[in-house]
Amino acid sequence: MNFNKITFLISLCLFVSCSEQKVASLNNFAADDDVFKSGKSLIAFSYGLHDLEQATLDQQTLLIGVHGSNSRGYEWVYPLSALNKEANLVSFFRWNDDACPAPSITSLNKLIDTKFAENPNLEKVVLLGHSYGGLLVAAFTDKWDKEIPLEAHAIAAPLKGMGALNNVCDYQIPVSIGPETTFYEWRTIKELDGAFRDLSFDPQEVEIENSRVIRLPETYKGNKLGHNWSISWVADEIK
Repeated sequence: MNFNKITFLISLCLFVSCSEQKVASLNNFAADDDVFKSGKSLIAFSYGLHDLEQATLDQQTLLIGVHGSNSRGYEWVYPLSALNKEANLVSFFRWNDDACPAPSITSLNKLIDTKFAENPNLEKVVLLGHSYGGLLVAAFTDKWDKEIPLEAHAIAAPLKGMGALNNVCDYQIPVSIGPETTFYEWRTIKELDGAFRDLSFDPQEVEIENSRVIRLPETYKGNKLGHNWSISWVADEIK
């Protein structure tokens, strides 16, 4: 078999593989019973802001999910589907969670500006950030200088920061929340949260003026309410 034929067969296999891979969308989530497969399609996105449905004239709220560190995506499938209301344009922000949050905060701010320029009917932004993504969302509120209302949710988020993050990234806990922003801190029970239970302190506990703090219960739909289930519980609360 000559080299050109081998190259053609490899290219054909790659094409078939790519064509079989579903693009992450709310429609595919509804049709697919495998949340892990749907989660992989979310994390397969390139860095940036991705709509999970077609934009329509009825949508007035840009709703954005912001994943945490080393996310496998599956923890977002139910929450984003549950929040898929007629007035919401549901999107997912894929970002470099191996790096400091500041560059991604700048990028998200610009992407929101672009989205509002493309969709003149949008009137509000809702951000849901989980874990490290919640920390990004909290820091994002400090940079919000638009007259557009912002509703921000930090879910199971280590807002106090961690050693390397605070030092290397110069992360600063927001002191207060501005007039155009409503900020919610959704805190898990530390002892039930696999990400925090072995720490000597609860990294979720901070003092931010004008924030609204809600402590999550012990269980959710018969399951222990730990780190990843927290997004689903919050989605049910706010939908």
